Amino acid sequence: QVQLVESGGGLMQAGDSLRLSCAASGRTFSTYRMGWFRQAPGKEREFVAAIRIDGGNTNYADSVKGRFTISSDNAKKTVALLMSNLKPEDTAVYYCALRSGPTGRYDYWGQGTQVTVSS
Repeated sequence: QVQLVESGGGLMQAGDSLRLSCAASGRTFSTYRMGWFRQAPGKEREFVAAIRIDGGNTNYADSVKGRFTISSDNAKKTVALLMSNLKPEDTAVYYCALRSGPTGRYDYWGQGTQVTVSS
């Protein structure tokens, strides 16, 4: 089993920056890729960004490109999401996820951290 713990959420104002972190523990030896998803009230969960655990092959949702940066630390099995120029539409619960292989669904999910952006 793998456990994921997110941290760093909060109440922000439009234009602010915020850094989310996620630490994986447990049976992390097969970690291949980690990512961030978010779910706003009344909406389905959506992809935000992902990265291969060695730091390569990043990809982003169009809505966050140029504003969010994902990074990873393979040795520590952590992933971070630096969010800049936050907008009210970024308000959501942000979830960290981990995938054990190059394809397929994400196997493990964190509990989520709330990010609220006021205008």
